[in-house]
Amino acid sequence: MGTQALERVGIGGDGEGRDGRPAPVVWRVVREAVLLATLFLVYSAGRQFAAKHTGSAFDHARELLTFQGWLHLPDEASIQQAALKVPQLVEGANLYYAGVHAPLTAAVLLWLSIWRPKAYPHVRWTIVAVTGLALIGHIVFPLAPPRMMPGFVDTGLHFGQSVYGAERSGGVANQFAAMPSLHVGWAALIALAMILIARSRWRWLWLLHPVITCAVVVVTANHYWLDGIVALLLIAVSLPLLLRPGLHQDLRGRNSVSPRRVLK
Repeated sequence: MGTQALERVGIGGDGEGRDGRPAPVVWRVVREAVLLATLFLVYSAGRQFAAKHTGSAFDHARELLTFQGWLHLPDEASIQQAALKVPQLVEGANLYYAGVHAPLTAAVLLWLSIWRPKAYPHVRWTIVAVTGLALIGHIVFPLAPPRMMPGFVDTGLHFGQSVYGAERSGGVANQFAAMPSLHVGWAALIALAMILIARSRWRWLWLLHPVITCAVVVVTANHYWLDGIVALLLIAVSLPLLLRPGLHQDLRGRNSVSPRRVLK
């Protein structure tokens, strides 16, 4: 059963279809990997450009904290201090921040490209749009994350789990690209996409991912509340890309095969 199901979507054991040509799904995955890698390089170059214009990042951080106080949002520093009383909780948050964001997003995109090929472009271009808008925010509004501000603890450095290191400038990552939070944005978008596309009664559990991510970025002092809120607003702006016609065509298409059948 597994072999037959794989053949139906063009995944043979040797990567070839029945006509001897490379399997369509294999080519699709390779093509999408190259496309996303190229877009990521463009995004990384943009972040590096933004990293050279961070003179106002700390001023923006102070202004944002003042504005959040005016909005009466929960105090992130107090929440972090409470969490630090349970070191295992914070260590787990550090691991989630470093190890779930990109790998889970990539895994979902891979699953969609294979099992929901008609729905996949909707998600791909929505992520690209949100990320592009976020890059504009990183360039226009450089922002020092909470962990660089007085009253906060850099939990990554504190527990030896930092993905950035002690240096605030240089390196691959732009540490002043806190606004908006792509950790929150990607998590919320992936959860929304899977709830809309999947049909399992368990799909609502995907809501846990953005909820946990929001808690994690606050506890680790990598983002402010408003970083996540703005990311959600960018998703709202980009929703027409996700919800355009054709999102559910895979449920009736012959190229969509349930993973459960493949694993039999």
